[in-house]
Amino acid sequence: MIIHPQFNAAAIDFEFIVIRWYALSYVLAFILFMLLGRLRIKQGHTVFTKEMLDDLLTYGVFGVILGGRLGYVLFYKFSEYISDPVSIFKIWEGGMSFHGGFLGVLVAMWLFAKRRNLGFWQVTDFIAPLVPLGLASGRIGNFINGELWGRVTDPAAFWAMGFPQAAYEDAQLAVNNPEYMAWLQQFGMLPRHPSQLYQFALEGLALFVIVWIFSRKPRPTGQVSMVFLAGYGLFRFIAEYARQPDDHLGLLTLGLSMGQWLSLPMIVLGVIGFFWFGSKKNGG
Repeated sequence: MIIHPQFNAAAIDFEFIVIRWYALSYVLAFILFMLLGRLRIKQGHTVFTKEMLDDLLTYGVFGVILGGRLGYVLFYKFSEYISDPVSIFKIWEGGMSFHGGFLGVLVAMWLFAKRRNLGFWQVTDFIAPLVPLGLASGRIGNFINGELWGRVTDPAAFWAMGFPQAAYEDAQLAVNNPEYMAWLQQFGMLPRHPSQLYQFALEGLALFVIVWIFSRKPRPTGQVSMVFLAGYGLFRFIAEYARQPDDHLGLLTLGLSMGQWLSLPMIVLGVIGFFWFGSKKNGG
């Protein structure tokens, strides 16, 4: 069993200012967005210009941060935050939701499209291939922080990793499970899936390759967005089987996690939308 390295959460620490790895992962995501966006503009098949891309990033940043934070509050810890509303604004303490950020970006893109007299799907088709590598960057930030670890797995598996940060949760799981207790006594921690790396590979790299290749040729308006929507939903749904559910939520109806329930509509809408946009192009 590999032990998580327990990286220092601070990438830069000057005492008077501390820059964390997770913050840098967001910065890297925005840089990748700009670089890929410029490449998309060079490839053609788009009405976007470099000036529009700069404006689009501003809208996207606000959408990601506001939507991600509010989504986390609403989907995961509503009762806790409603009892202490001021803590909602303490984003430096962590707590961001992809699904909330996704909704926030959709609202921001709608506002951008309205301001620029563009079609909403025109805008989302342009940005869809630019997003996955930013998600990959965020998952690496999760891994460096040693957060959002995976479920317990076989200690003999080559992927098994112990997370010292999960010590309290390990102890809770072992209380009524003799096998887990034996592993805890033997290794000092429970073997887990490094699910952050699975999500990095699936939602980040694999999704990027699929959407980027699909978008290189002219497609019916809306289809590129639907490939991203269904692809993310599917990859997130799969990865959630290895990711430890939030301790205050656990598994919900049908043994699915909150992340899986939030991903199911994305898969369904993505598949239906893909064929619907395709039929419109073909006159169906």
